[in-house]
Amino acid sequence: MDNTYSPYFKFDRSFWALSRDLPTLSLSEEEFEKLKGLNEKIAIEEVADVYLPLARLLHLYVTAYHHLQSKMNSFLNLPAPKAPFIIGIAGSVAVGKSTTARLLQNLLSRWNEHAKVDLVTTDGFLYPNRVLEAKGIMNKKGFPESYDINKLMHFISSIKSGEPALEVPVYSHLAYDILDDQTLIVDQPDILILEGINVLQVNTQEPFFVSDFFDFSIYIDADEDNIREWYIERFQMLRDTAFQNPRSYFHKYASLTETEANDTASRIWRDINAMNLHENIMPTKERAKLIIKKGNNHMIEHVLLRK
Repeated sequence: MDNTYSPYFKFDRSFWALSRDLPTLSLSEEEFEKLKGLNEKIAIEEVADVYLPLARLLHLYVTAYHHLQSKMNSFLNLPAPKAPFIIGIAGSVAVGKSTTARLLQNLLSRWNEHAKVDLVTTDGFLYPNRVLEAKGIMNKKGFPESYDINKLMHFISSIKSGEPALEVPVYSHLAYDILDDQTLIVDQPDILILEGINVLQVNTQEPFFVSDFFDFSIYIDADEDNIREWYIERFQMLRDTAFQNPRSYFHKYASLTETEANDTASRIWRDINAMNLHENIMPTKERAKLIIKKGNNHMIEHVLLRK
C-alpha cells in the first residue's frame, strides 16, 4: 500500500489480493468465459486477486447501508421502501467496464443478504437515432448531450425511492439504436449496478447529477495508448463476427481489409472516442470512490480507494 499524500489509498495488485475474510471462490472457467468482454485477455486469477476482494468490500458497504437505512427509517418513523444500494461504473469505451459490471453482478449475487443484483447500462438512455439525427449530433453518440438525461434521472430517482417494476429502454448494439418494442423491468433489486461511460459526469446546468444517487462509484482506468489499441483490436474482431450480420448497422465495415479496418477504427477513435475521453470521461475519474488501473492486456496493476 502506498501512503503518499493523496485522496486515495493506493494498493498494488499483490497487496490487494491479500484481503482477508473472503468468501470461497466458486466461479467456474465456463462462467468466467461468458462474463468476459470480447477481447479481454484476462485469466480467472484476476477474479481471485482483484474482483473477489472488491466484492467483499462492497458486501461490507451494502450491509452497512441497509442497516443504516433500517435504523434511519425507524428513527424518523417512516415507512421503509426497499431502496437499492447503487454502484456506478464509469470509464472509456473499450476499457472493460462491461466485464467489471458483469463480474461484480455475479459475485455480489452470491450473498443471501443481497442476492438480487440488477445491471443496467446507460446505453438504453441514449436518444434514438432519429432524435440524434434531428439534433445533428449523430457523430456525438456517447457524449453527454446524446443521452436523455431527464429519463435517466427519473429512473435513478424512482428506483432510489423504492418504486417497483420500473421500465428501462433497451439498446441494441446490432441495430445501433433503441428498440422501440422492448423494455427491461427493474423491480426493487438489493443492488443496482449502473454502467456507462459518462455516469460520473457533472452537468453544471442541473441541480442534481446521476452520481448523486450512487452509494459507491468505480472508474476503470488505463493509459490511452492501451485503450486505443484495445478499441482497434475489438473493431477488428467485430469486423469478423457481428459486422458480418446483414442486419448490423456496421455491416458496411464487414468487407474491409485488415489494413482498412485498422485505419477506420483509428479514425473513429481519433475523431470521436478520444475526444469524448478527454473532454468528458477522464475529468470525472477523481470523482470515483475506487479507481481500477489496468496495464497491458487488461491486467489490473493497482487499485485506488478513496480515504
